[in-house]
Amino acid sequence: MSLLIHDNQSLKGKRMVIKSMIEKVKNRFNVSIAEVGENDLWQRSEIGFCAIGNDKAFVNSVVDKVVDFIEGMHTAEVIGHEIELINL
Repeated sequence: MSLLIHDNQSLKGKRMVIKSMIEKVKNRFNVSIAEVGENDLWQRSEIGFCAIGNDKAFVNSVVDKVVDFIEGMHTAEVIGHEIELINL
C-alpha cells in the first residue's frame, strides 16, 4: 500500500505517523504489518500487511477492513494498493 503523508516536514514526523498507524492496525486486527518501502522519503511510505486463515472469504474481508481502516484514519492518503491472495 502506497501512502502520501501531507503536511509532513521530516523523517521524524513520518516515523511518528507510520508507527502510530501500524500499532493501531496491529491492535485492532490480527495481521502482520510493516513499512516495506520508501524509507528515506519523508512524505511517502509503503506498508505491507498479511492476514492468514483457512477461509478465503474471511481473509479477503480482513484485508478490505484494514484498507478501509487506514483510509478512514485520515493521517495519510492511500495513493495505491494491491491485494494478492495465495491459496496453498
